[in-house]
Amino acid sequence: MPAPGKPSVVVYHARQCHLCERALAIVRAAREELGFELREIEIDGDPELEAAYREWIPVVEIDGCRRFVYHVHREALHRAVADATR
Repeated sequence: MPAPGKPSVVVYHARQCHLCERALAIVRAAREELGFELREIEIDGDPELEAAYREWIPVVEIDGCRRFVYHVHREALHRAVADATR
């Protein structure tokens, strides 16, 4: 459970996915700046996660709401986290 006032950000990703690597770098850097809770979930080998996320990865959810697929835009991520904090 996230700390009070801090949004929970989840990144679904896979090994050897260049889009995932870029997205994770952006999200990790934003976490350092903004201090949100972050979970990184690798979908490889999990049939349920593969079915739900493979065609969309990377997927970034904020407080359970899907906010980004394929690409994470730094400024948009900052705005989305700020909105979730309110």
